[in-house]
Amino acid sequence: MTAITPMTAMTAPIVLTATERTGARTDEAAALIGDSRERIDALDDRIIGLIQERMAVSAVIQEARISSGGRRVNLAREMEVLGHYRDALGKPGTALAMTMLELCRGRV
Repeated sequence: MTAITPMTAMTAPIVLTATERTGARTDEAAALIGDSRERIDALDDRIIGLIQERMAVSAVIQEARISSGGRRVNLAREMEVLGHYRDALGKPGTALAMTMLELCRGRV
């Protein structure tokens, strides 16, 4: 029999049950949560891809604006975007839009 040393105990993977991983109290709820989390992860991957695509399009716009003698950022347009997100998602939508706009600025 192999003794478990403190180092082995620290590096051994901890195996959790589905209910422990999800915080659910039943196996059925744990399964539903697990499936839903997989969907959320897939949605997050799509959202990240869309934001990266938006960043690329924004860079094209900024480059065209700057090369024509304009400013990098169009504050009136940013206010439109903020309003659109706020109207669709409420106050947290404004914070989300601000973060997205920040990601899309200054890549040129």
